[in-house]
Amino acid sequence: MRKIIISPNEIISYFDKEKISTINQLKKTFMTSSTMTIFRRLKSLGYLTSYSHRGKYYTLMNIAAFNKQGIWSYRSVWFSAQGNLCNTVKHFVTQSEAGWSSQELENILHVEVKRPLLRLCISKDIYREKSAGVYVYYSTLPDVQRMQLLMRREKNAEVTIGLPAQVEALSHELKAAIILFFSLLDEQQRRLYAGLEAHKMGHGGDRQISELLGMDVHTVAKGRRELFGGDVLRGGSIRKNGGGRKRTEKKSH
Repeated sequence: MRKIIISPNEIISYFDKEKISTINQLKKTFMTSSTMTIFRRLKSLGYLTSYSHRGKYYTLMNIAAFNKQGIWSYRSVWFSAQGNLCNTVKHFVTQSEAGWSSQELENILHVEVKRPLLRLCISKDIYREKSAGVYVYYSTLPDVQRMQLLMRREKNAEVTIGLPAQVEALSHELKAAIILFFSLLDEQQRRLYAGLEAHKMGHGGDRQISELLGMDVHTVAKGRRELFGGDVLRGGSIRKNGGGRKRTEKKSH
């Protein structure tokens, strides 16, 4: 039986014209029944499989014109710079500003993502938590996850109830900076910082900052009282009323 030889230029010319193809279409075009022959040639040129249509379609790496999000489509077939759907979903979740819900991801990727999300949660590659009654998926890296959770709370406040006027007036960059700085503090420092920002906002500041930072309003008020009540010592410790070392009286002999 005569061995079919497929030159790289033939494959390149084919994809320059067709852009995408299935393995069966390639086998038919190049008159071979050998799947391995096709795969070897694709591998030598560098190829991608679609994350949609169950990975049925193929293209060459230099054909895909990815957008800023790293995805590309041709004739409603979708490809990702991250490869398969599971890797793509993981990348989008871990790199997101405020996590993604399954519906948000489906709007971006144009495919159903619930199964890969579940697999990634089971393997602990991503983390999920309910937000406004919907599961939202986040990075497992603590610092990244903390920032994502804070940004999600801000997003929910803007969409569902609207931020109070003074917080709403802040620029997006300033709100992001406040949230970033807040995420770097320890528990006590967060309380004091929240109290400071609430004080600067004046009447209603406790509630506004609690909504922005996802804190209990009573915790914000406590931080404000501690900060402006003179109960904070250097090093961040809190002086309790009547606290500190008791004075010792000199004994008379």
